[in-house]
Amino acid sequence: MKQLALIALILLAACKDETISGYAEDGAVWQLESINGAAFKARATLTFPQPGKIAGSGPCNRYFGKQTAPYPWFSVDGVASTKRACPDMRAESVFFESLRKMTLSEATGATLILSNDAGDQMIFKTSE
Repeated sequence: MKQLALIALILLAACKDETISGYAEDGAVWQLESINGAAFKARATLTFPQPGKIAGSGPCNRYFGKQTAPYPWFSVDGVASTKRACPDMRAESVFFESLRKMTLSEATGATLILSNDAGDQMIFKTSE
């Protein structure tokens, strides 16, 4: 019986989510603050609802997709969104284009930083 319990503990440890969602605060809604040092005036959010998944809202539409790169790497795939038009469509395009370019992630307290080797950076904040 002890061996069975030990095996169960080992299997649970092996199931840890190694993507950013396993390192970011559970249930956090990350609000985009800036892109490349410029304040992002529209509203855009990012969440990690399940291991390997992303979701949130851009200035106009809700979105979801996959993020399966191990932490600290970041790579979004299969992003799909609703198709509503709004006055912030330009900001929405900038948000999605920037998100797709990000390759690194760092979650520290109430701050999430997404970046890439080209020097691009997205800074998100959440209330702790």
